[in-house]
Amino acid sequence: MAGAAIAAGAAGITLYGGVYPRSQIFGHTTCWTLAGRKLAITFDDGPNPAITPKLLELLERYKAKATFFPVGKFVRACPELVKETAARGHLIGNHTETHPYLTFCGPDETREELRLCNEAIAEVLLERPQWFRPPFGFRNPWLGEIAQQQGLRTAMWSLIPGDWRVKPAEWLIGRMKPIAAHAQANLGQGKSNAEAGNAGKGDVLCLHDGNFRELNGDRTHTLKALEYWLPRWRDLGLEFVTMSQGTSG
Repeated sequence: MAGAAIAAGAAGITLYGGVYPRSQIFGHTTCWTLAGRKLAITFDDGPNPAITPKLLELLERYKAKATFFPVGKFVRACPELVKETAARGHLIGNHTETHPYLTFCGPDETREELRLCNEAIAEVLLERPQWFRPPFGFRNPWLGEIAQQQGLRTAMWSLIPGDWRVKPAEWLIGRMKPIAAHAQANLGQGKSNAEAGNAGKGDVLCLHDGNFRELNGDRTHTLKALEYWLPRWRDLGLEFVTMSQGTSG
């Protein structure tokens, strides 16, 4: 009985460490910016020729800098789009080569997934990325050390509204309301932050400009939701920053 209980406890810790975005068990993760005024908008699974160019134009309109975590195989397929994204002042991070469930990957496969994506980005931008986001937010016990060995900081999120789901833009707009509520609290326009220990910190928002299964995935609802929220967040006094900008003094 005792052995079974210990095994169950160990399994529970492993599951928590592997899937909970704010867990630090498998290496340090960044889930917030250092200032309540700074909002880090991030995009996974691109580049996406069907949406990313429109998204870049929208971000430009509001002078918003963001962080993109592309999949290595799509970087190789769309190098010019990655180059344009970086040229517009956005940060490019590592999202693995093929977007696997890292929870089920051994050390060698994990290391190769990060290495290949690093190489794909470096070939296009002539510099290696400094940030990494695990696909699905899933991690494994050796990921933290491997990421550190490859010079990568792990970015998770404070809000992930689920824009990979096929839902109307209005549904997604509603799911993104916590950003405004948190901003109002942090900037002294509302009640104190209900989430203990995070008062004064800014959000890291996880969205998706692509579909990891294929190029040209439909993310129109993500674009429309941002068209709604960007001017409202700006009017609240939020500053749109990259992960690096949001975590520096």
